[in-house]
Amino acid sequence: MYKIPESVLVVVHTAQLDVLLIRRADSAVDFWQSVTGSKDHPDEDWRATAAREAAEETGLRADAPGCRLTDWGLENVYTIYPQWLHRYAPGVTRNTERVFGLQVPPDAPVVLNPREHTAYAWMDWRAAADRCYSPSNAEAILWLPRLVHR
Repeated sequence: MYKIPESVLVVVHTAQLDVLLIRRADSAVDFWQSVTGSKDHPDEDWRATAAREAAEETGLRADAPGCRLTDWGLENVYTIYPQWLHRYAPGVTRNTERVFGLQVPPDAPVVLNPREHTAYAWMDWRAAADRCYSPSNAEAILWLPRLVHR
């Protein structure tokens, strides 16, 4: 089964603009990122995909008390990294990524899926943007202060 070339990027953050980054388990480089993941089926709603991926990867539920999932109305279209092209149908080289923010309380417990991620870190939004491997992820984090109502 091939991955659908439509995915979400979920910037998990607190009201104080601390950002959660997670380190990929399947990368040879020190690959830190926000929550990401593809739709399970073409008709899956973007919001449902974002909530599902956040829960699967971090244990954080978008519908938990004190949490708020927001569609930032931003989309990135990018070339899929060569090391992951085999996951997509032959000839698929581009992915569309919808960007969301998930505000959580500062004490929200993070539980990683060890098959996908090996570590997590909370950091100031500027430091998080600097640490991201993906340029589109870093750019989304840099939007955080403008998109979050404090």
